[in-house]
Amino acid sequence: MGMGSSGKHRNCNNPHTSITPTVDLPSAANTDDHSRVRLQMLEDDSNSDYINGNYIDGYHRPNHYIATQGPMQETIYDFWRMVWHENTASIIMVTNLVEVGRVKCCKYWPDDTEIYKDIKVTLIDTELLAEYVIRTFAVEKGGAGGEANCSPSREVPQRGIHEIREIRQFHFTGWPDHGVPYHATGLLGFVRQVKSKSPPNAGPLVVHCSAGAGRTGCFIVIDIMLDMAEREGVVDIYNCVRELRSRRVNMVQTEEQYVFIHDAILEACLCGDTSIPASQVRSLYYDMNKLDPQTNSSQIKEEFRTLNMVTPTLRVEDCSIALLPRNHEKNRCMDILPPDRCLPFLITIDGESSNYINAALMDSYKQPSAFIVTQHPLPNTVKDFWRLVLDYHCTSVVMLNDVDPAQLCPQYWPENGVHRHGPIQVEFVSADLEEDIISRIFRIYNASRPQDGHRMVQQFQFLGWPMYRDTPVSKRSFLKLIRQVGKWQEEYNGGEGRTVVHCLNGGGRSGTFCAISIVCEMLRHQRTVDVFHAVKTLRNNKPNMVDLLDQYKFCYEVALEYLNSG
Repeated sequence: MGMGSSGKHRNCNNPHTSITPTVDLPSAANTDDHSRVRLQMLEDDSNSDYINGNYIDGYHRPNHYIATQGPMQETIYDFWRMVWHENTASIIMVTNLVEVGRVKCCKYWPDDTEIYKDIKVTLIDTELLAEYVIRTFAVEKGGAGGEANCSPSREVPQRGIHEIREIRQFHFTGWPDHGVPYHATGLLGFVRQVKSKSPPNAGPLVVHCSAGAGRTGCFIVIDIMLDMAEREGVVDIYNCVRELRSRRVNMVQTEEQYVFIHDAILEACLCGDTSIPASQVRSLYYDMNKLDPQTNSSQIKEEFRTLNMVTPTLRVEDCSIALLPRNHEKNRCMDILPPDRCLPFLITIDGESSNYINAALMDSYKQPSAFIVTQHPLPNTVKDFWRLVLDYHCTSVVMLNDVDPAQLCPQYWPENGVHRHGPIQVEFVSADLEEDIISRIFRIYNASRPQDGHRMVQQFQFLGWPMYRDTPVSKRSFLKLIRQVGKWQEEYNGGEGRTVVHCLNGGGRSGTFCAISIVCEMLRHQRTVDVFHAVKTLRNNKPNMVDLLDQYKFCYEVALEYLNSG
């Protein structure tokens, strides 16, 4: 893409350079006919070359993208014809099928196998992650399929009959129904995943949302600007959007989206790509710890300093519910509060009790809101703690601190018999001690709703992290804890139940557990380690997750332990 020298280049090498935009968007011009995608004509249908899609240039790569609308029921076949004819290997979807009760795009892929006239599409793999899904299809086209022999718009080698191609769909599910994502971290991870998994010699990336303009434009601009930043050390978002709009109307539709692109590129430039292939973790981590005698610093210290710099600060208005006078006594520490947007509101009615608990929902690697991070219950919030476990279908409780009545950390569970908390009954079933993990199983149910049945919950009390230590005593035993929790989750509820994680204040220790869980899952599924990304994602919801350098290092060290243990 030719980026004109408009004086609007922004330098990406200096992390302190401001790239805050002027927000007068380039005007949308309806100049897209010259760039439209032309399908191969079908016999007896003179209009069959039309699809609502346009070629868009990438960074020094002509026609690297096709921006198109989300398929409708009557255009599914045309969509797959385009994908096949253009030799596309990657489809990028930046919408959900239904948002705010309205259909945004129809489901144009099968759960098993579907035949769209002469194109057969078979789903062969689905990888579900917290903010996106990767689906892999085998796509097969038989015979001439009624297409007239007209010259294609791209030179694609003539293929034999019944050729089968592998095509991936990258479906970003983390875009909210209104506005833009709260943070760019998830979308940046998604863009990098698309880059790393898209074959370099395939045809254009097909990108769509609903209309194929706003979010589609955001994805394409971010992708181009990451390439430009890497190659030139500068970005030019204004001219990139202007160029896109000369190819297709309304690309990047709102001021909010335009600002979001700047936020995303700023985060990408400040943080860089921090993922490490599994095979290189040992040697790179060794290098990251080497002290530079001149600066008395190391790469890992600098990485943690960058993390602190890009961690968002919670404002008073972000935590308005935690700060309501009636909720003060439910907070152990008034400077460690959950933001309103991450709160798990309690549902089970119990007299006049409010629906607030000092807790925050956090994504795991594969599941949105899989963790609930909270403080050790106060004597007056034990009842709310069990309401939380019941209301949010939690099947595991991880305890990373000690019972200590002096610090208002009561024993909140029964050692035998039943504890009653209003309508909620917690019944002790069994306990087991293995090295430094006590596991207890409880049966919990709501006596006022016997039709709901009961749930089994396992509590894992980890004894290997004394109060005076910043990190656990043993990497091996902490990894064992992570594995035991994962095994119980998988066995008891097919991985669907949530995990409550608590320490004294719901901060550094709980964050360390969540981060290491994410990193181990990452290693299992992707064979890469990205501690920075894992902790940044958690801190986007709660800034005190993994709050010490030693805890941050410990995440890397447990990842190495995981690799060593096979």
